[in-house]
Amino acid sequence: MLRWLIAILFLANLLAFVAVRGVFGPTPTASGREPNHLSREVHPDGLKVRPITAAEAGDQAVVGAPAPAAPIAASALPQ
Repeated sequence: MLRWLIAILFLANLLAFVAVRGVFGPTPTASGREPNHLSREVHPDGLKVRPITAAEAGDQAVVGAPAPAAPIAASALPQ
């Protein structure tokens, strides 16, 4: 039983290797598959990159800082 499982896994790995090497055609991530994609963009020069203000950054996580305490009110359960 284990021999068959190993044989099936070996064949699956071999098939995946052959597929990645391009035997069945180009991979979906290969460049040049969508040459008209750039021409369909609507006003790409209209995009502006700007830094966010302090008001906009209020809900952004601070990397490296401890997590803020959640504003949760707790009370004792009645017995």
